[in-house]
Amino acid sequence: MKAKAIKINPSDNVYVALTDLKKGEVLEGIELKTDVPVKHKFAEFDFATGDLLKMYGLTIGKAAQPIQQGEHITTFNVKHVAESYGERVPNLEWHKPDTSKFEGRTFNGFHRADGRVGSANYWLVVPMVFCENQNVEVIKNALLNELGYAKASQFQGYTQSLINAYKNGLDVSALVYEETEQTEEGRGKLFPQVDGIKFLTHTGGCGGTREDAQVLCQLLAGYITHPNVAGATILSLGCQNAQVKLLQDAIAKVDPQFSKPLYIFDQQAIGNEEQMLRQAIKQTFIGLTIANQAKREPAPLSHLTLGVECGGSDGFSGISANPSVGYCADLLSALGGKVMLAEFPELCGVEQELINRCVSDDLADKFTTIQAAYARSAEAVGSGFDMNPSPGNIKDGLITDAMKSAGAAKKGGNSPIFDVLDYTEQATKSGLNLLCTPGNDAECTTGLAGSGANVIMFTTGLGNPMGNPICPVLKISSNSALAERMSDIIDINAGTVITGEKTIAEMGEELLEYCIKTASGEYTPKAVALGHDDFIPWKRGVSL
Repeated sequence: MKAKAIKINPSDNVYVALTDLKKGEVLEGIELKTDVPVKHKFAEFDFATGDLLKMYGLTIGKAAQPIQQGEHITTFNVKHVAESYGERVPNLEWHKPDTSKFEGRTFNGFHRADGRVGSANYWLVVPMVFCENQNVEVIKNALLNELGYAKASQFQGYTQSLINAYKNGLDVSALVYEETEQTEEGRGKLFPQVDGIKFLTHTGGCGGTREDAQVLCQLLAGYITHPNVAGATILSLGCQNAQVKLLQDAIAKVDPQFSKPLYIFDQQAIGNEEQMLRQAIKQTFIGLTIANQAKREPAPLSHLTLGVECGGSDGFSGISANPSVGYCADLLSALGGKVMLAEFPELCGVEQELINRCVSDDLADKFTTIQAAYARSAEAVGSGFDMNPSPGNIKDGLITDAMKSAGAAKKGGNSPIFDVLDYTEQATKSGLNLLCTPGNDAECTTGLAGSGANVIMFTTGLGNPMGNPICPVLKISSNSALAERMSDIIDINAGTVITGEKTIAEMGEELLEYCIKTASGEYTPKAVALGHDDFIPWKRGVSL
């Protein structure tokens, strides 16, 4: 008989409901005092006010009032509290996973002059400042359809049917939508080796702090030098804080021998807007002819850089999807690849474990310095990491940030930590890296790609329709119900771990296979197919 509840770690004092449970049921010798919804927790013992609750072997909250054995754990009877952290106590013992299935394996990627290998081949059109967003849109409208990159919307025909019904005096509310086969617009891809042209509009570049402009330039440099990018067209107004020189310096810092095509147009220097746009369109076309010369060639798996994050998490995320991604991350680390674990607000309460896994005191100190500064900046505006769980998280069983973080950290596996990166810093060391980003999903994904991820794995328990312009994003569901309900955005169902159909190790190996196929262009993630090109730079303010 399938278990109805589990205790994740032997030292835990709460159970996780694997299905909806009713008051009066007896599980593990405990009579439930209340109904307990699926994914939520119930008390193993009686708790007095102030007693600590444990999950994953970590403190995830404290009792705000007496809690009876078998009672539902809620935001009313439990409050956030996280374990403190201090000096590094090295714990680098790591039982590497069996990598025999992947030894000698390769993926087919785009080899760049700096030695990195891309999983895709894109051209970028980037504004230095929001004032140029409209001109970017003009270039987009001029190029996408004519070059064969535009995608027909499945709703165009639907809108026309609504118009026809209205004109013919029919009841529009009674109209039934009939799905039709989607077709590509345009004339076929003129440049088959170019996966697309991506337009990174944003709201920054001027009007904020000088730090905002500097960080934006560093982020854009990460995208322009990215192995998934063949070259870029830059639009500058001329007077903005984010000066072209800042961008050029940031590019040189990432890649001193930078040799990709880079075309820069300054509107105030050129003068006439139409003239500038004609020049930009022509030069972009020329750049695409160069980008189209690239070919996929085999590369060892050590050239994969995997970014991991979660969004719309639920009470199963830390049990199925996240540890499965963590096993995949350990496999890739053992094979010499790079892994980036982000979302620092969602590492609250697991800091000491991560500190102990750092390979040096200097790295541990860098992590604690960044984490403490981030926490202080949140508290300074009346917020804090404890406010991270969203209403959706709470509804589906993640009621404190420490509980959420303990499960979220599982995406990073168990390997030693070889580097700690602040926002926009590049991943250069093999193995696990910690990357400071917000928990905000789009800002995090934007940051992972900006630091060099050429594939991103995004776990979700509630569903999240987002992606990235240049880095393929694989969506992994924590539960089978979500995978079925939102099959249009979910690539892989890790809910089979909950049902017992697969082990975490088996799912982790399957995820690495998906990663290899994606990096080789053999599998197109649904976020890519749907055009989910979310690009939201973090302004280093409080974002949880």
